[in-house]
Amino acid sequence: RLGVQVAVVIGGGNIFRGVAPGAAGMDRATADYMGMLATLMNALALQDAMRRAGLVSRVQSALSIDQVAEPYIRGKALRYLEENKIVIFAAGTGNPFFTTDTAAALRGREMGVDIVLKATKVDGVYTSDPKRDPAAKRYPTLTFDEAMVKNLRVMDATALA
Repeated sequence: RLGVQVAVVIGGGNIFRGVAPGAAGMDRATADYMGMLATLMNALALQDAMRRAGLVSRVQSALSIDQVAEPYIRGKALRYLEENKIVIFAAGTGNPFFTTDTAAALRGREMGVDIVLKATKVDGVYTSDPKRDPAAKRYPTLTFDEAMVKNLRVMDATALA
């Protein structure tokens, strides 16, 4: 054991990006709610994978879907962490117009975490998108101010603040 407690704020981009081409002209709030539902689907998939690996986890959702996930309740989430259960947070903040980056920062503050890590398709922060720009350079270290001044889009500005 590493002696850490783990909470995950899961995204839904892999599912929602498949829908996005057909979503042209869609109301932004509707699209955001669809994205939140996608995060719940990913949370259930992650929970099942964890179960198969012998890990105990709980899914808490910012949207009420009681048949598949319990509602987000801060005190319960803290208790699960104290019991060394992994908490998977789904549906972002439960509000449209906020990203899962913001949800990660918010839940991190609510849980009193020491660190927030963001997992993406790349292995660090680059000068530009390395998937589109082969000349992109990886930053070995980066400060908050550098990320903001250089507009690196590491996380959305609300989450970084």
